[in-house]
Amino acid sequence: MAAESQPLSLDSDTNEPSFIRRRPVRIIIYTGLVLFVLMAVVWPMIVQLGDPDFRKHIEQHRVMVGMSKEQVLQAWGGPQTINTTFTKDGIRQEEWIFEDWESTSTVRHRYLYFEEGILKGGWYEGSRERQAQNFPTDKPHPKIQP
Repeated sequence: MAAESQPLSLDSDTNEPSFIRRRPVRIIIYTGLVLFVLMAVVWPMIVQLGDPDFRKHIEQHRVMVGMSKEQVLQAWGGPQTINTTFTKDGIRQEEWIFEDWESTSTVRHRYLYFEEGILKGGWYEGSRERQAQNFPTDKPHPKIQP
């Protein structure tokens, strides 16, 4: 009389919740989400409350979203180009382009975007240096041969 053995079952009888439903995992996830929201939404508001009229930014020649055109002019000076458009709702939008010439062949561009006189965003374009092609000096260009 052989004792019958029951096959091993992969299903456990303990009804353990899945990994994502465990309490410590959920606490970590929710804490991370709250911290992300605080850093993304609340922190810029705190910075704005610390310098409501952007005086520190202007003194340091920095611009920040929410500045007026006059404040940007005080911080950076006038742009080289201003492009003005109007949306179909009649909202005035401006693009200010600043050129920073580092040498005769190197220029950097800064772009600022305004809506109804308030800075909404911007971006910086790196160096666009114009360099001559490096042709071998021992062989002339094939089209220039005598």
